[in-house]
Amino acid sequence: MKTSTKYLLIFLICLFAYQTNAQKQTEVSIVSNDIGMKLKVNGKDFMINGMNWDYIPIGTNYSFSLWNQSDDFIKKALESEMSLLQDMGVNAIRVYTGIQPKWISYIYKTYGIYTMLNHSFGRYGVTINEVYKPVTDYRDKATKELLLQEVSSLANEYKNTEGLLLYLLGNENNYGLFWAGAETEDFPDDAEMKKVMGEKRGRPMYKLFNEAALLMKQIDKNHPVAMCNGDLLFVDIIADECPDVDIYGTNMYRGKSFGDAFEEVKNKLNKPILFTEFGVDAFNALEKKEDQQMQSFYVLENWKEIYANAYGLGKSGNSIGGFTFQFSDGWWKLGQTINLDKHDEEANWTNNGYTLDTKNNSPNMNEEWFGIAAKGSSNEEGLYQLYPRAAYYVLQQAHQINPFSKGISVKKIERKICKINQKKALKKGLANKKLLEITQKQ
Repeated sequence: MKTSTKYLLIFLICLFAYQTNAQKQTEVSIVSNDIGMKLKVNGKDFMINGMNWDYIPIGTNYSFSLWNQSDDFIKKALESEMSLLQDMGVNAIRVYTGIQPKWISYIYKTYGIYTMLNHSFGRYGVTINEVYKPVTDYRDKATKELLLQEVSSLANEYKNTEGLLLYLLGNENNYGLFWAGAETEDFPDDAEMKKVMGEKRGRPMYKLFNEAALLMKQIDKNHPVAMCNGDLLFVDIIADECPDVDIYGTNMYRGKSFGDAFEEVKNKLNKPILFTEFGVDAFNALEKKEDQQMQSFYVLENWKEIYANAYGLGKSGNSIGGFTFQFSDGWWKLGQTINLDKHDEEANWTNNGYTLDTKNNSPNMNEEWFGIAAKGSSNEEGLYQLYPRAAYYVLQQAHQINPFSKGISVKKIERKICKINQKKALKKGLANKKLLEITQKQ
């Protein structure tokens, strides 16, 4: 072979490899026009049927990392969980940083599920010069430099990852301005205190969110950047300070209806709205027992509104989907570091939007019971099995609805939701509950 021919062949092979790799990159964009806003993934309309997902065995807490385990362990855990999510019609999961790029691609290529990668952005404190600060001060120069460096590194590392859907910054960090820790508390009612805190600590935080979004989009032009805010608190400040954040993500727990959230985000922010968390626990605080029917009712009502407000259907048109909270129970949530092998039944805060299990403002939110599936104990390998509740089977049917399908309308979506067989779903969920109880006795 002549030298020139040899080099030409090498060049063509390298070019082919480059083009093949480029084609594998997930390209995500936002379409915005007079009839609404929507996501496109690799050129196709995409409604996020998402799930907040983690893998935390009973007896452990947030310090457990699946991604620090062996590849064999990780693959077995993913096979158990992702196959259930796949069968449920989930097309995206919300995962915090710590997952390596190869596992994002593995999940996508094996199960067809995308990943929204979440950087907490100081929500649970920062470590500056080896000193941990539990409350993040977004005005501090060293803190700002650290967070901007972290998200820049994140975008550089993950920008070419097949299966990456988008970046999410924070986790209701506006609530973190009031709370000292990660555990959910009743929110303060003092309007003046909220206003002062918003200006003093909130505005600098939102300015930094915008700086981070700009930096990340310079590095990675193929994936939008979303923020995660608690409900609509400080939305007017966000309108001032976050013009370059692509998507307004919100953790919103309002009961069966999100109310005016879609229109308010559209009118004040002119952004698509993504429900980064929503849902309800499966424990009835008044009756002191599991209530699968209550849980499935609320999540179904929520999804009905998410679909109805999608692009081109005549309502707000800015809904791009949501991530139901959450896939499996978190036995560590109440107390965080104590009673990790006890499924606590104590409700530690009140939400009057969920009227079915509160009376006279009684606490009704059971943090350890939000799972769409109940969790079994770990086996000798450290792996556990999930037992889907009624909400799993209800959502399995709901996720078959495509708000972009030809001829779809809000009325047709509502009819499809009404046709979902909730009784059959409950029967399946209760059968799984009995199976779990039998397993626990063995």
